Amino acid sequence: MEKNIKHGELSRKIIGASMAVLNELKPGQDEKIYENSLVVELAGQNLSIDQQKQFPVRYKGHLVGTLIPDLIVGSAIIVDTKVVTSFNDAHISQMIGYLTITGLDVGLILNFKYPTLQWKRILRPNLDSGSLMDQDSPTFT
Repeated sequence: MEKNIKHGELSRKIIGASMAVLNELKPGQDEKIYENSLVVELAGQNLSIDQQKQFPVRYKGHLVGTLIPDLIVGSAIIVDTKVVTSFNDAHISQMIGYLTITGLDVGLILNFKYPTLQWKRILRPNLDSGSLMDQDSPTFT
């Protein structure tokens, strides 16, 4: 893995843990089962995990809601577990919103629908860069 990929080593550990969970549980479970199993797998690697951490959402100084991402690993990467036919723009937009509100730079969307894990790695939008996704499951190892 290239050293210039932000949180690349941690991303690799999360993806590996997700593959282990999918290999054990197989496809067909509820998203929450994969999320909870991933917490067990990551904790076994001594990684810090915040599950369902709440972030206040403010608009013009007013509290307008609460954002609750599935997992935050290593205080650095938001992880969103899915069981979907395929990723769509709504999944990517949701992760961009999570990154914007939390101030974190990297998000992983994980799809446990099929025997082979699918994932997307999303970067927080930056005015200096036009790219939001730096890796997808077929090329990130």
